[in-house]
Amino acid sequence: DVREGLLLGMGNPLLDISAEVELALLEKYGLEANNAILAEDKHKSIYEDLVNGHTVEYIAGGATQNSIRVAQWLLQKKHASVYIGCIGDDKYGKQLSEKASEAGVNTQYRIDEATATGTCAVLITGKDRSMVANLAAANCYKKDHLDQPSIWSLVEGADYFYIGGFFLTVSPDSMVAVGAHAAASKKTFSMNLSAPFLSQFFFDPMMKVMPYVDILFGNETEMAAFSKAQDFGTEDLKEIGRKISALPKENAATQRMVVITQGALPTIIVQGDNVTVYPVIPITAADIVDTNGAGDAFVGGYLSELVRGAESKECVRCAHYAANLIIQRSGCTYPETPAFA
Repeated sequence: DVREGLLLGMGNPLLDISAEVELALLEKYGLEANNAILAEDKHKSIYEDLVNGHTVEYIAGGATQNSIRVAQWLLQKKHASVYIGCIGDDKYGKQLSEKASEAGVNTQYRIDEATATGTCAVLITGKDRSMVANLAAANCYKKDHLDQPSIWSLVEGADYFYIGGFFLTVSPDSMVAVGAHAAASKKTFSMNLSAPFLSQFFFDPMMKVMPYVDILFGNETEMAAFSKAQDFGTEDLKEIGRKISALPKENAATQRMVVITQGALPTIIVQGDNVTVYPVIPITAADIVDTNGAGDAFVGGYLSELVRGAESKECVRCAHYAANLIIQRSGCTYPETPAFA
């Protein structure tokens, strides 16, 4: 049975501010039509420009929060999931809270009164999306929030955990604390490699968390970057999966599972020496609206079946359903009810 608080996620909450814009706005800020960057000082006024001159859509974003929202939608049980991160005490923070709550997620944000809520401007021109992320308060999460009895009780109440690799740049000690609890309690802890730069520049904190990881998600470029950082000496995805599965693991009762996505190519699942390949759902280029959020949706779909106790084959089937659905829509959004069966 799906119950409240079954799944807990931690990450960087961002409010996506999305609008269809004219090319002149991209030119004003020196942006490419299909790219994602971190905001510099020269980009800071872009958010007000979007809000004041365009019809905007506010979507609760950030990679992990996207995955948790998708899982929550598929579970169709209010507060089946909990999400923890840091926002500011401002209008964007209130909107982020409202959007996540509307999705049925139990949000437990740390409020940083000195820092603005993290935002991501999404500038749409045709099928292209230019994204400008300003982490701001999302970068200010502190473990003392996790240590509060009211928050830690949610950790103790959950059986499944998911934390994106992006959180390694913010609060790796929080990740270790949750991972250690999961291992000691024989619960399931999952992480995402999230981006190649994390394996390159945040390798030490990543490897402090890795012994607690039961399921590791990542795409082909992230897996290649991790292999290089580890000196695995291979770019073969199945071999990389085997080597990651064999890395030291705190809870030795189960072998680490490695879930490798590669866009339109088949998904690879590795656990120990067992390798399984699952083709994705075919789709024509004409039906793709926006690939942003596909990886987040994949994880959300996988988690929604995992927490029901499903085998990996069924988890991947739901992951492919969710990713296929999201790329046919604008942003990481979904219809009122899922059609997965």
